[in-house]
Amino acid sequence: MRDQLGRILAIDHDSAWVAISAYEDAFAVVRVGRTQHVYGPNKEIVEKAKIVHAVYKTSDIRGTVWSMCFMRTRCSMDEYYPVVAMIINRKGSDANDLSMYALAANDGGIQYLSGYSEPGPLALEIAEIPQLDGFGLLFRAGDILIVDLRDPKDICCTIRISMTGSLVGEQISVEDPCRGLDVDDDVAACALLELRDSGNNIMMDDSYMAIDGADNPGSMKSRVICSWSWEPDAMRGQPRLIFCLDDGEFHILEFNWDTEGLKVLPERVHRGLPCKPLLWMDRGMIAGFVEMGDGMILHLEHGRLVHRSTVQNVGPILDLAIADYHGEKQDQLFSCCGMCPEGSLRVIRNGVNVEKLLRTEPIYQGVTGLWTLRMKKTDTYHSFLVLAFVEETRILSVGLSFNDISDAVGFQTEVCTLACGLIADGLLVQIHSKGVKLCLPTSYAHPEGATLTSPVCVDWYPDVTISVGAVGHDVVAVATSNPCCLYILRVRPLSSLQYELYETQHVQLQYEVSCISIPEEDLRLRTSSSAFGGDFRKRKGNNSAAEVDVRMFAVIGTHKPSVEVISLEPDEAFRLLSIGSISVNNALGAPVSGCIPENVRFVASERFYILAGLRNGMLLRFESGTSKDQYLPGSFYKESFAPSLNALLQLVAIRHIGITPVGLVPLHDSANSDIIVLSDRSWLLYASRHSLAYSSISFLPASHVTPVSSVDCPSGLLFVAENCLHLVEMVHGKRLNAQKFSVGGTPRKVLYHSDSRTLLVMRTGLTGASCSSDIVQIDPNNGILLSRFKCELGETAKCIQIAKIGSEQVLIVGTSKSTDRPMMPNGEAEVSKDA
Repeated sequence: MRDQLGRILAIDHDSAWVAISAYEDAFAVVRVGRTQHVYGPNKEIVEKAKIVHAVYKTSDIRGTVWSMCFMRTRCSMDEYYPVVAMIINRKGSDANDLSMYALAANDGGIQYLSGYSEPGPLALEIAEIPQLDGFGLLFRAGDILIVDLRDPKDICCTIRISMTGSLVGEQISVEDPCRGLDVDDDVAACALLELRDSGNNIMMDDSYMAIDGADNPGSMKSRVICSWSWEPDAMRGQPRLIFCLDDGEFHILEFNWDTEGLKVLPERVHRGLPCKPLLWMDRGMIAGFVEMGDGMILHLEHGRLVHRSTVQNVGPILDLAIADYHGEKQDQLFSCCGMCPEGSLRVIRNGVNVEKLLRTEPIYQGVTGLWTLRMKKTDTYHSFLVLAFVEETRILSVGLSFNDISDAVGFQTEVCTLACGLIADGLLVQIHSKGVKLCLPTSYAHPEGATLTSPVCVDWYPDVTISVGAVGHDVVAVATSNPCCLYILRVRPLSSLQYELYETQHVQLQYEVSCISIPEEDLRLRTSSSAFGGDFRKRKGNNSAAEVDVRMFAVIGTHKPSVEVISLEPDEAFRLLSIGSISVNNALGAPVSGCIPENVRFVASERFYILAGLRNGMLLRFESGTSKDQYLPGSFYKESFAPSLNALLQLVAIRHIGITPVGLVPLHDSANSDIIVLSDRSWLLYASRHSLAYSSISFLPASHVTPVSSVDCPSGLLFVAENCLHLVEMVHGKRLNAQKFSVGGTPRKVLYHSDSRTLLVMRTGLTGASCSSDIVQIDPNNGILLSRFKCELGETAKCIQIAKIGSEQVLIVGTSKSTDRPMMPNGEAEVSKDA
């Protein structure tokens, strides 16, 4: 058969035999073996082991093999071995039959043993039931037959499982044993006529799934099995099969053998999209792949399938558009993917790869905050992992294992932690809704802790509830919402192992504070500009020996909405250093709602800037309007000549990161660190780049993340996703990440309109009564449909192009009209006239 194309391949359970069928009339059985090593006089290998094979073929099947499998039967190996069961479509026949072939031991030729044909639907596939030697499943269009093949010369049906239901979602039924071939000739003739009618309908509908005749207007619906898979390592004598029907229902069949014979227990476990194929993996995990769409990972739990994750599939790609979306030399691909009903628009970008190191059990439901802390600022590695829940806080040690040390640290465990941090070496601060807690951990929590039986703790309580807070070097800032107040706290030692947490400033604000960020203390910020990429002292004046003294400050976000920089100098009254108002419009010029900052951060690069992550999924960058000779606005410096007026922050870049609130988490404790940006997906933002440059991280959607550094993993990241903690590490090497927007129908053409920064997508195959084809304008940030142009009824869009006529840009659409079917499966009109 070397001169013919192979169509189907089957392997026996011992991997010793392989069956291969050609497209027509022929198949072969191949015996595969392995020779032994040939050793020399000194036991050295003279010749390596080789794969050897022997081929046995036949060309008398007179038809096309649709399916085949090896069967273990009662035949003596000295007589027939191996035995192959086949579904064959004979030339000139409207039906398929089950045929048995075997390799005869006496002459080494392939012999036909017997055939079987049961009146009814079309036979599609044959499969062996594992652990039940001699029994097979015959999949047909609308039912499953369990056939007894223990004697391959005398085949009989034992059980019929019907897939026909009068209502969608009706449980499948297991019926009495079939009557086999002992049927009335008239009944067989009627069944054959029905099958031929079904065959005609198959051609009309382009699918063998609809087998009911056109003359049968009843509500009965025959459902076809799209895919199936056996449970690996099932209990002995109790094999289980999962299969998916063409309407998206998933069922499990459990087979049991007892003294009364074979029993089948059906169970419906899921309803979703029809999958082709299915794979039952270890530990109850099941992979399914939707034709022309994405795949999914399901988990069998308590008799039901639970969706765990999605496997993205960008094929088939029908069209592509490439664009440098924000002029940052970060090209993005916009692709039309899939077919109706799984058509989608994918945004494909360069991504950052991660190496997955550890995943915990899914026991971390309801995490509201995640932080890692050091015992001293100069420590190389983190010592504590803080997990905040809705009404609980837990502290784990960072090391070879994460042990609960909450009692030894001193944090209040029955509250939700809003923020925490290291205020001074050996002193940790916890902020919760009722107050602020200063803690000195014991030596049980850390070797350099206090040698006491319990931690040293000091509390500070305001008169109202705290909404947000932040911890910096020697300072704590907290805000309340009713009234809108801001408190500045500091710590001072009273005696050995005794400290006081006291209030230094208290101011009432006009607007509620939504978030606070205190920049990491960096001594270089006060003495030189090397951290910022230039010689700052030379920019400020000719005296290079002069000290530069920058005020301590914090960045806050407000419900105004705005981003503001405030002074935290202990000897000064409250002072506003800089402010930036937030006002964002969409692609059509309308104001965007939900622009309240969720997270803010000061970044030190060639020029300082402030990032603001908003609750509506947007990321903003603010810069100062100072001259090039000045790194920071004058109000940031403590010199007496500094202007008293606050500087305005200019909004220089806007990005739509996702649809959920944006979190900002630095990779390191420095002002110029790269930042993890969290929304409904994770991004790595490069702090030193111009404007907003970022890459998507190839990881699951995560709610929280924190950097974690330990002896075993110095550059780790800890994500919270799917109720688990995931320890990963970013690795060198790029990969492509795709973001999916479901658009309905089949997207066939896409254009990027640079002026409006929107996409124009041509769709076909729409199911609405008003039209079957249209052109839509889509926001590439979130997939929202902005506008739509409908084609006339019976009209199909074929191509689109943007053209400039005078001073205006227009979209030219080529269409075709059809009085019959507007589109064939390949996208071309069957009978059309050009329009």
